Amino acid sequence: MMIDIDLLLTLGATYKKVSQGEIIFMEGSRCNFYHQLVCGKIRWNNINDEGKEYLQSMVEPGESFGELPLFDEGPYVASATAEEDSVIIKLHISTFHQLLAEYPEILMSFSKLLAQRLKFKFFMLKDLLCKEPEERISSLLTYLRQTKHNICAECGKVKLTRQQIANMTCLRVETVIRAMRNMNDRGDISIRKGKVYCGNMTPVISDRCSN
Repeated sequence: MMIDIDLLLTLGATYKKVSQGEIIFMEGSRCNFYHQLVCGKIRWNNINDEGKEYLQSMVEPGESFGELPLFDEGPYVASATAEEDSVIIKLHISTFHQLLAEYPEILMSFSKLLAQRLKFKFFMLKDLLCKEPEERISSLLTYLRQTKHNICAECGKVKLTRQQIANMTCLRVETVIRAMRNMNDRGDISIRKGKVYCGNMTPVISDRCSN
């Protein structure tokens, strides 16, 4: 979800630079702001008592994150950390509520976004309980393609590392590496120079897709 930056600034939003590894908010803390990523990358995750990570999402520029408490006034359900040096824009929660009242189309867009994320959680939970590693990975990549998230629209390159895919599917990274090799051999995905591409998309390396 992206709200026009000029509109946010008009309402009093402010920019904030965050350094790689800097925590933006912690799971369980109080929510005071709407956050939207301007540039960089944000890791949105949960860590259990044993120190194991479940990666909710790698947030890309233009996306919002940590929205649920804005609607139910509860604490954050996951933590957000800068994966690299980033810039975010944030708007106080009270002003955010005023914005939703004045712009019902933005409220509708958030409703659709939250519904999509809830559907994805049901989708992944079913796979985590029932499916083999290759099926879990395939389901994740299918969702990412459908939502055009963490996948290059030009060449089909997956923007997630093997470790990040492991943390999103509750698998060991060694299992992900082995499963993706099998998927490459079957033609379900393409692996070129260590990079993963969705199966039926052409892995064309160009200047605009080199990142």
